[in-house]
Amino acid sequence: MLEDLEFDDADAPAIGLVPSGVTWEQVRDHIKIAHHHLLVPSADGTGHTGAYWTGTDMALVEDLDPDEEQAIDEFRIFLQEHDET
Repeated sequence: MLEDLEFDDADAPAIGLVPSGVTWEQVRDHIKIAHHHLLVPSADGTGHTGAYWTGTDMALVEDLDPDEEQAIDEFRIFLQEHDET
């Protein structure tokens, strides 16, 4: 489990902000247990990926904006439009 995550809960659903350097294995393990929606920065800093639990596996929303606030908004809209809230 990832410890001490910051969350953007200004709107639903709340989205956990993964710090740089966290592996995809750690993200998957966290989502599998906690079922949080997570925003993961790319290793090269060129964007973000949203990650969420579908009930059976982790799903990714790739190519989100490099700006964290914009990426949060894009991911939140995707989750709402796909009833993943």
